[in-house]
Amino acid sequence: MAYTQFSDEGQPDAQRLMPSGNRDRLVDCLEEFVKYTILMRPHIELFSDRFSERMERQRRDAKVREAEALQLRKAEERERSTDGKTEIQKEDGTKRGI
Repeated sequence: MAYTQFSDEGQPDAQRLMPSGNRDRLVDCLEEFVKYTILMRPHIELFSDRFSERMERQRRDAKVREAEALQLRKAEERERSTDGKTEIQKEDGTKRGI
């Protein structure tokens, strides 16, 4: 049981693992993890580019493109509905054709 690997409360170093083979292996693993992290830091983009994130980005970009296309279609429809007439908006918010 893990709690038996710690010294009794109230003693100096009460929050540390007691010297044992388990502690040595844990320290070895942590050292290797730190070394691996240092070696891989320049290549972080390899680890931060995940398939699921790429797919989510593509879906989001597709929605943005779709919204832009919809706005463009609406603007074209408004243009067509004025039949080439120029509209001027008055200060009171009303529009009149020229």
